[in-house]
Amino acid sequence: MGDALMTTYNRLPVAFTRGEGAWLWDSDGQRYLDALCGIAVTSLGHAHPDVAKALGDQSATLLHTSNMYRIPLQEQLGERLCALTGMERAFLCNSGAEANEAALKIARLHGHAQGIDRPSVVVMEQSFHGRTLATLSASGSRKVQAGFEPLVQGFVRVPFDDLEAVRAVARNSPDVAAVLVEPIQGEGGIRLPTPGYLAGLREICDTHGWLLMLDEIQTGIARTGRMFACQHESVLPDVMSVAKALGNGMPIGASLARGPAAALFQPGNHGTTFGGNPLACRVGLTVLDVIERDGLEARASELGARLVEGIAAEALPGVREVRHLGLMIGIELEGSSGPVPALALEQGLLVNATAERVIRLLPPLILTDDEADTLVERLAAAVRALPAA
Repeated sequence: MGDALMTTYNRLPVAFTRGEGAWLWDSDGQRYLDALCGIAVTSLGHAHPDVAKALGDQSATLLHTSNMYRIPLQEQLGERLCALTGMERAFLCNSGAEANEAALKIARLHGHAQGIDRPSVVVMEQSFHGRTLATLSASGSRKVQAGFEPLVQGFVRVPFDDLEAVRAVARNSPDVAAVLVEPIQGEGGIRLPTPGYLAGLREICDTHGWLLMLDEIQTGIARTGRMFACQHESVLPDVMSVAKALGNGMPIGASLARGPAAALFQPGNHGTTFGGNPLACRVGLTVLDVIERDGLEARASELGARLVEGIAAEALPGVREVRHLGLMIGIELEGSSGPVPALALEQGLLVNATAERVIRLLPPLILTDDEADTLVERLAAAVRALPAA
């Protein structure tokens, strides 16, 4: 089965046919607790009634027109996102990679406006920003880049969580126009920076006239216990990329900007056929409504603490460190995390392995306390089933 598909994924041997809340059912009727959320996408769980109603009502009303005309729902979502982030303008698109592409184009426009002929962007080792040619070039993973050379030029790479390395770039690289960084590295293994890191980047960017561009694609939309991770430090970027959980499974992304960066795109500079269509924007507005109505920012913090405490109480063998902020949780092992997703699947649990040694948990914000405890029990069984090193 599936021979007509390109071999771009190493898929686990299961096919899901329906979902409800934090649970998925496979084609044999087996039930699984979803602690991955389609990689931080279905934060409201599966088949959420408000999202289902929004999809049904809007699909029976209007799916698509064109960005050649006004789209009132897009305008409403743009205003909502700007109010939540402190940004001033939004470009609506279809994915996180597209949101980061827009951010990188804004950075180049900013650089040229500063008289820089070949603007460059400071990016981080072990980062991940997407799989288009520009965003994989910006990413700090040779695995993602291998085979796609020549890469897009114009990136200066430094270690994550190293302000002095960024200051060294400022001293030695006059063509920098922006810094692009994830507040927490997701694909890099749930790597949290030292407190004050984002504020330090903000100060450096202000000093040198650079744009601070935050990739909040995985960290955003209440995942970390605040609507956006940068809000934990009250840091306001110039550009912010969002996607994933904004659509709860409906493809949508946005690149948000403020100040001079918000005015750089002019008609003809950038565009999209499907981005910001009425269906996607109706769902995005609904997701934000539910998060605010149900207090899911605070709930993410509560659940994250409960899960981490539960994992610690299990005293699992081979666990080196547990890192988390809200419901973005990384469990670093002494050995490879590669076998864990298959072992967890046998326990009726969906998790992810990343950065070679890290088990990544991205459970839904609507998880109950009992479901959180079940998650810990099943994860513990999977980790204990790992072969001895």
